[in-house]
Amino acid sequence: MDMTPKEIVAYLDRYIIGQYEAKKAIGIALRNRYRRMQLEDEMQEEIMPKNILMIGTTGVGKTEIARRLSKMMSLPFVKVEASKYTEVGFVGRDVESMVRDLVMAAVNMVKAEHKEKNISAIDDYVQKKIIEKLLPPLPSGASEQKKEDYERSHARMKQKLIDGELDDLKIEIEISKGMGEINDATMPPEMIKVQESFMKILSAKSESIKKEVTVKEAKEALKTEASENLLDFEAIKAEALERAENSGIIFVDEIDKVAVSAKSQSRQDPSKEGVQRDLLPIVEGSDVNTKYGVIKTNHILFIAAGAFHLTKPSDLIPELQGRFPLRVELSSLSEETLYKILTQPATSLLKQYEALLSTEGVTLEFEDEAIKEMAKISQLANEKMEDIGARRLHTVLERVIEEISFTADEHKGETITITKDLVQEKLDEVANDEDLSRYIL
Repeated sequence: MDMTPKEIVAYLDRYIIGQYEAKKAIGIALRNRYRRMQLEDEMQEEIMPKNILMIGTTGVGKTEIARRLSKMMSLPFVKVEASKYTEVGFVGRDVESMVRDLVMAAVNMVKAEHKEKNISAIDDYVQKKIIEKLLPPLPSGASEQKKEDYERSHARMKQKLIDGELDDLKIEIEISKGMGEINDATMPPEMIKVQESFMKILSAKSESIKKEVTVKEAKEALKTEASENLLDFEAIKAEALERAENSGIIFVDEIDKVAVSAKSQSRQDPSKEGVQRDLLPIVEGSDVNTKYGVIKTNHILFIAAGAFHLTKPSDLIPELQGRFPLRVELSSLSEETLYKILTQPATSLLKQYEALLSTEGVTLEFEDEAIKEMAKISQLANEKMEDIGARRLHTVLERVIEEISFTADEHKGETITITKDLVQEKLDEVANDEDLSRYIL
């Protein structure tokens, strides 16, 4: 992934309004991953990632930035929630499982790439297997004329198979009764190895079963078999581990949920500080066992995010604070920003609703004044109650077009315009009654 910081910011700008400082910090951090890989091995080993801590209220874009990064990058990426983890010795997910999640994401990514590179060989394998069922091979000693006829029939059959003309035909194929692969990242590696050994014993004893399926179904079933036979899974594992180590990114959301306020009694929830202490060696750099091998976490980039409503970043243990040297504070959303969020992103909420109702033959249009009114009411609701940022727009917009959405089938072929008056009619009473708005908005 060799996008420049400016290109990364420009991509994020298409979907996320504002928060330039956060985008800039992430753009530089990702570019430094690329820069590091261009250096000599000795210097590569010395350069550690500058982990980022994003601070901001809910709904201002922290999680959306992570979501868009995962779509943008061909890098191993996982998003986890700190509140889901528990200290070693408590029931729940251990912190190391986030690294195993990352390795699993890397394996799936590399596997998909190898399948794409070998798509022709996989397709040839599948076609060969299916045609063998539909057109049995010639017996040995067949005449030259029969061989020529067979070749022509084979070519016609292959073309029909490619064109999908044979998809509905039923054929009998052999399907392995094997139990598949264990992908549970929560399971300790040693337990995975025990279960895999047990599965190998069962698979050795089991036989393939014959099953009648359509040609279309056979194509999909045989693709899996082809991948297992044609791809080098040891090479895939090695490449995936290397990618996860050198370019993997773990986004730790809700980091504030494991911070312990100085005002509170830490003994009320001793596992919170324990989670931080378990997280510390992983962020600092350690070796973690996974089912695919040992991974060093020294060069994984960690991006943490939290609202910090009830706690402060300084409530994290000092050692962990030191491992997130880059701090970015995301700003609250103004009325103008909420208006831009509704109108500017490539897949804005308004465009989503327009697309949804177009499937019913309804053309939905929004007057500019109506959009401004929805932004205004959303901003007021955030001020009066809990500030949930852009998520308030979902509630407000759904309230406005609820009836239209419910009766869409009755308005096929019509154009429905959302006006400022309609917005006020649907929302004013709710917005002005603070008690009511707490339940509805």
